[in-house]
Amino acid sequence: MKNTIVTLCGILLFSTLLHGCDKLKFDDKPQIEDINSVGCLITNDFYAVHFSAYLKSSGGNDRDALLRPYCQDIPGVGKAFFAADLIDRDIRKTPIGVRVVEVQKTGSKPDDFTELRTIAEFPAKLYPRGVVEAQADIDKNGDYVLVLIVGGEDALAEEDKLKIPFTVGGNMFGLSTEWLIALAAGWVLVVAVVIFQVVLLRKRRKANKIAAAQQD
Repeated sequence: MKNTIVTLCGILLFSTLLHGCDKLKFDDKPQIEDINSVGCLITNDFYAVHFSAYLKSSGGNDRDALLRPYCQDIPGVGKAFFAADLIDRDIRKTPIGVRVVEVQKTGSKPDDFTELRTIAEFPAKLYPRGVVEAQADIDKNGDYVLVLIVGGEDALAEEDKLKIPFTVGGNMFGLSTEWLIALAAGWVLVVAVVIFQVVLLRKRRKANKIAAAQQD
């Protein structure tokens, strides 16, 4: 019975984690396969990048921590380094400006926010190697957006601005919201299975005792 419980719990937890992995996407856009890139896929109707963030915390110079990539959930404040791997090779010939802004969310959509202040801004330039890099000193927890302005000063349409929202200080491990939900759901399922098995075992024992008493 014990082995059965452990096996069922393992299967349920593994299935839940797989479900969480499947949910790791942004704004329900189609996934674009690029196995050589690190990070999460961010898209709008015209552009797509693999985005990753790295954090040098204000409390030290942990090299391993600095090399750990985050997606859209950065665990704490410090100097943040951002990298956006351009999937579309054509825009490598186009200047790209970068802004990092603190925002206040006003809705559930990526564009539903109000800018509070500009944290860092970089003039438009070419990125022939296909990786847009930027850095910013993040001094408080909250919601932020990194904006890639394709075309620089000539970018007039909103479609030329790829907005990458991210949260600082949302959780200490830098896990996405989908991962946290998946883990919580997995543990709830594990507890539910254990409780069910315990109740079932007690009922069987009670039934066995009643049957034994009747035989006596």
